[in-house]
Amino acid sequence: MTTAPKTTAPRTTAPNANWTLTHTSRAHAGSRPDHAAIICEDRVTTYTKLHRDSNRAAHALRAQGVGRGDRVAYLGRESENYYLVILACAKVGAVLVPVNWRLTPYEVDHILRDSGASLVFVDDEFWDTLEKVRPQLPALHTVIRTDGMDSDGEPARGTGLPAWYADRPDTDLAQAAEPDDAVVQIYTSGTTGLPKGAVLAHRSFFTLPAAMREHGVAWIDWLPDDISLISLPGFGIAGIGWFMHTFNAGGTSVVMPQFDPQEAVRLIRTYGVTTTFAAPAMLQAMAAERGAGPEAFTSLRKIAYGAAPMSETLLKRCLETFACEFAQIYASTETGSVAVCLPPEAHHPGSTVLESVGLPCPGNEIKVIGPDGAELPPGAIGQICVRAPSRMLGYWNLPEATGRTLVGEWLYMGDAGYLDEHGYLHLCDRMNDTIIVAGQNIYPAEVEKALAAHPSVADAAVVGLPDQQWGEAVHACVVLRPGARATPRELLLSLRGHLADYKIPGAYHFVETLPRNPTGKILRRAVREELARPL
Repeated sequence: MTTAPKTTAPRTTAPNANWTLTHTSRAHAGSRPDHAAIICEDRVTTYTKLHRDSNRAAHALRAQGVGRGDRVAYLGRESENYYLVILACAKVGAVLVPVNWRLTPYEVDHILRDSGASLVFVDDEFWDTLEKVRPQLPALHTVIRTDGMDSDGEPARGTGLPAWYADRPDTDLAQAAEPDDAVVQIYTSGTTGLPKGAVLAHRSFFTLPAAMREHGVAWIDWLPDDISLISLPGFGIAGIGWFMHTFNAGGTSVVMPQFDPQEAVRLIRTYGVTTTFAAPAMLQAMAAERGAGPEAFTSLRKIAYGAAPMSETLLKRCLETFACEFAQIYASTETGSVAVCLPPEAHHPGSTVLESVGLPCPGNEIKVIGPDGAELPPGAIGQICVRAPSRMLGYWNLPEATGRTLVGEWLYMGDAGYLDEHGYLHLCDRMNDTIIVAGQNIYPAEVEKALAAHPSVADAAVVGLPDQQWGEAVHACVVLRPGARATPRELLLSLRGHLADYKIPGAYHFVETLPRNPTGKILRRAVREELARPL
């Protein structure tokens, strides 16, 4: 079992691990009222405005009957509205359920139904999606449109989110949140392909920075003067987590409603962005932009990357192009924050640990176990387990799934790997076969189930293969029913409307049989190896 070492680094003043988002909102409004909290599409929201408007929204939520433990959904792109709603929910003790705006109505229906959300905020862009599922959701009694538009597509005066809370007081609510109170419920599919709501508490957004300061390390850090680019979607832990860490430190978040490499480069140059978190494919796209040389990124001090492997060639190019510190992270929604980090000092030519994902972050522990649950020695491959104070409270209404993933204080990550003799964690394969395309998780069982619904398909296996642009590409191996015929285009068209576009396989391979183990489970690793074999 490996724990983080202690080293020396300057300390910074920031909230401690016992704070809550409510505490942070009030504290920053008092100490740095005119400091920019959020910049989105060149609109600036100060800490005072964010605090007061989220207070108004909290009073409006309470007037709608929303209280402690109630689920409130948000179907929309990242903006100042999204983060204002999160704070409003925190201030009444409600739990925000962010909905992936890329999902189909069928997928949105499951999340809203499973969470039991009684109120949903929705951007006009996704109004039609909500309308398709709303009649089947009896628990959903209130819908708030965030950005009412007129017939010309311009904001209509007196409509949208600000109009909804405009007449409410901006005073603090008496609601007292605790660090272990639930605050957000993020849906993430497991190996069964069924979306599960991972419930995170306030502490998930405070424990890591506090532990970093306590141990005197700055592998990844958020400073009061930081300007962070939030380029990953806020419906996932990477986007919302990076924002919350910046917010809690008192920094400025430059929020992108949707990632675009050209716009990302412009924002970095315009606002003097100092730090960001991105998937390798996003960094590659930014580095390829015209005029994206070191002079465009002089403000950057640190980039964190993860969610997919980064090749040595791409890392070298990024180090040259962005000319700042790099830190690799390993995490999941269930860990609530970063679990393992490869520090900046490991990112140099000739480093012997670049093939690892790093060391456990301060305050965290890592172990690798065998099939019998016993801890394995260095070099032995097994299941990775993480003990972290930021970990989830559990899966919403799924005690059995929670018990399989959260065993005591340990999270069973579902990934295979080993610890070397120096305590660095090495990933070997994903035990749950998750495919990662440009930082987005895709779960094979979900896609396989959708393929199996086609009348010509007898069996299917879905895997990810390396892709230079996106990290991985989705491939499907399909067994047709006797006498049946189907083309790749027919299968692709059959999936549209049932799966988000990024989940749909781009390549189809017709085979006679699929490899399975004695219990009948598809051996996806064997499928990957066969497809990767040179012709």
